[in-house]
Amino acid sequence: MAFKEYKIIHVMEGGLGTVLLGSSGLPLEKLEVTLNREASDGWQVVFQVIENRRFLLFWNRETVIVTLGR
Repeated sequence: MAFKEYKIIHVMEGGLGTVLLGSSGLPLEKLEVTLNREASDGWQVVFQVIENRRFLLFWNRETVIVTLGR
């Protein structure tokens, strides 16, 4: 399916939980609300990837990168 326009969004786990606990989960409620809002505007998920990024020298935190198309 060919899309005419694309949009990229990213949602990352919280920094405070990463520093205090060494790791925290991805904010799934935030991701769900964001995807539902974009879907109501006609966007569809084309591709998604989870990447680990370095955070403040000692920690890593996860980021979900979602490509949307319509």
